[in-house]
Amino acid sequence: MRWAMVINLNRCVACYACVAKCKQEHFLPKGIIWNKLLISETGKYSNVKKHVYPVLCNHCQEPACVKVCPTGATQQREDGIVWIDQNKCMGCKHCMIACPYQVRVYYSEEKEYFPGQGLTEWEELGKKLYPIRIRTVSKCNFCKERIDKALENGLKPGLDPDATPACVIICPSKARIFGDLDDYDSEVSKIVRGKKAVQLYPVYGTNPSVYYIGGVEEAPIVTKYFGFRVFDTSPELIFKKGSIEPGAEEK
Repeated sequence: MRWAMVINLNRCVACYACVAKCKQEHFLPKGIIWNKLLISETGKYSNVKKHVYPVLCNHCQEPACVKVCPTGATQQREDGIVWIDQNKCMGCKHCMIACPYQVRVYYSEEKEYFPGQGLTEWEELGKKLYPIRIRTVSKCNFCKERIDKALENGLKPGLDPDATPACVIICPSKARIFGDLDDYDSEVSKIVRGKKAVQLYPVYGTNPSVYYIGGVEEAPIVTKYFGFRVFDTSPELIFKKGSIEPGAEEK
């Protein structure tokens, strides 16, 4: 069993429903965002094109973040989900440096959504249900709580709404698909086997569990955000030994 997500860029309309639902689902404090949308426009009037790229933790099969964590806070489950044990995280940020996707967030200080008015009931509840300690790192966990609870009740992630990540269910354009890569009949498995989707940073060898469909041939904002074209699978790309920074193209 290995959970995976496919994001169809041709369907994403940048409505931010996934971003809002993620914050609501996990009671994320102010300044903490696990689901991000990278948006840019290219071209000139009257030939302009909008590019939207949702990014989140890729739950890699070979996660670099797990290997560098000195306390064992970042862990990988048997089903492929990578998560952070808040009780073990000491906020060293090693995982943030090692992550090729820059999707981890450091919680530096507690901030109120309404400054000067104290924490709302929603914020207080969130601290109890999904506590994120100050000066620790957090990230998307594929809504593992929903998955675990649903599996106990015989539900199937990717098919049953209560068993599927919140961002997938809330998407009005059905741009996100979730399921088990090891299930031959699952939709995500069929898409990946059919080579209809690509991974981010395949050259790093982390084998991400998040795939993208469409629009990957033009990725200007992603290029700027990640440092180079994340969708480029060219074998000529070389990297500096011991560094996560990409090197130049081989001459």
